This record gives sequence, C-alpha cells and structure tokens, in this order.
Amino acid sequence: MSQDLLQHPRRNLGNRYRSTAQKFAKLAQSDPERAEENMGWAEQNARQAILHDFTDERNWRFLAELKVMNNDEHGLHAVLEDIFVVLGRDPENLDQLKGIDYLKVGRELLEAAFAKDALDPDAWWERIGSHTEGLNEFVERCRRLDFRDQRANIVFGRRLERIRSAGHEQMFIELARHLLAHRPINHELWLEMGRLHERREEMDNAWSCYDQVQQLRPHLKERDRFLERLKGEMDGKQKQPWAGPSINHRESFLEGMRLLTERISTPKDTAVVEVQTEEEIAEHPDKSKLAKLMEQGDHQSAFFLARRLLASGETWAEPWLEKIQAEMK
Repeated sequence: MSQDLLQHPRRNLGNRYRSTAQKFAKLAQSDPERAEENMGWAEQNARQAILHDFTDERNWRFLAELKVMNNDEHGLHAVLEDIFVVLGRDPENLDQLKGIDYLKVGRELLEAAFAKDALDPDAWWERIGSHTEGLNEFVERCRRLDFRDQRANIVFGRRLERIRSAGHEQMFIELARHLLAHRPINHELWLEMGRLHERREEMDNAWSCYDQVQQLRPHLKERDRFLERLKGEMDGKQKQPWAGPSINHRESFLEGMRLLTERISTPKDTAVVEVQTEEEIAEHPDKSKLAKLMEQGDHQSAFFLARRLLASGETWAEPWLEKIQAEMK
C-alpha cells in the first residue's frame, strides 16, 4: 500500500481498527495471563486506526489512553508530538511539552489541543467561522505554522475549503499559497486554486495552477482541458485568443511561490546529494544552487526553482524536478 494512500483519511478502516483495538484492550483486562500480548495487539491496531484516519480525534484519544494504561510516558510524549505535527507544528503547542508529567496531564493536554483546534473541519468552522476576529487570528497563525507534513496539509486544506465556501475567496487564495509553498506536490489544492482563479477569470493564474496539476499528475490533463474550454469560448467571437501566460508571468509566479518557502527553510548538515557531476553543476549557476538546496533538505525551494527553470526553457532541470518530487513524497 502506497504512502500517499495511507496519508489520505479512510474513516471506515480507521473505525474498524479502533474497534479491534478496544476489544484487545478489554481482553487484556479480563485475561491477566495474556495481558501483555493483548495490549500489544491493542496498540498495534490503535496505531493502524490513526494511520488510516488521522482526522478522527477518537483514534488519537484511544492510543493516548493505551499509553497511560501501559505507563508509557515516552510513548504518550510521542503521541502528543505527532498530533502537534498534524496541527502545523505550532510553537505554542510544542512549548507545552517541556517539563511536564505526561502520564498525569498528557491526555488533558491532548483534549485542550482538540478544544482549540478540532480535527474535523465542520467542528472547527462552527467554532470560528462566524467570528471575524477568529478568522483573522487563524490567518495570522497560518503564516507561522509548518505545513510540510502531508497530514497537516490535508487538515488545513479542508479548513480552507470551508473558508472559500463561506465567500472568503481572497483569504483562501492567500492561505492556500502558504500550504502549497510548504508542500508543493499537493495537486488537489493546486486544482482547487485553479478552479477558483478560472471562475474569477484570472486566466494567467488559473493556467499556472492547472500547469502544476498536470506536471504533478500528467494523466489528469487539467491544463489541456482548461485550454480547450478557453478555445471553445473564443470560437465564433470577435475576441483575441488567449495564448497562455507569458514566460515572465510563469517565472514570476513560481519565484513568488519559492520566496514563500524561505520562512520554513531548515538547512541541515547532510551529505551532498549527487544528482549530477561537478562538471555538470559548473555549467549553469542554478545547478549549484539546486544542489545546495537539496543538500540542505530544502525541497520546497528546490521544487519551485526547478519549475521556474523549466518554464524558462532550461530542460536540464527536469531530472532534478523528478528527484525533488520523489524526495517530498
């Protein structure tokens, strides 16, 4: 089973694994002789429940409960760290994990996180949707969160869907760009952005978004269908056919996205990724820049740089882009 599939919520499987975990936990309590074995099966199934549906708070609660039952303080700490990754690595949340007795207050901290930041997008929207102040605080918060984790991208992407449906289109566009800067291989969000820009008749931006979708998922042909729709609208009309955005617009769009990634860049000490030889890197200054970004683990900036180079006709960047996309999956 591919990692992409596991990272997309499947509620039925999540419920099934959680139910199985609960049965094993009850068996552990009723059969002391096999308690350790049954608790092991309970935890394994509880982890599978989260793996298949990380958007259901009940799955997280039960795994945390098992950690307390097993006096596993280190394990409960790991559960809390993981949920805070899903919630965007909020520094305020992570600071709460310092110097606490996890077995005593860990589950309480988990509930406080869900009370503030419900995983269910409808529950989240009910709490803040009608409050302008709450929305403004959410916007400010999103600007400092880290959405590189695919699960965080999905959770916040669903929140943005509620924002867009409520008519806050410009807010949706701004925040979607933040999510995409952190995880540019989210083709579903690029598609939503493209549809919104098309509806707003912002054709250059729509094309740029559909272009990202088709580059990430060539079989979807979203860019080609967009151009066909435009051609159909032009037929029979005294109107100058739209020929696509200029190279300058494409480069500006991709460079703007790359600049958004700089806030989350986290250079790290790693061995240089040998994508091409030193002689090849010397051929073009941006090759050494790509190599440096890859060395630092800054795949987001590298992605948009490679896309910009391709848009400007630098075909040598294509194998770089393929490697970058593979690293981000």
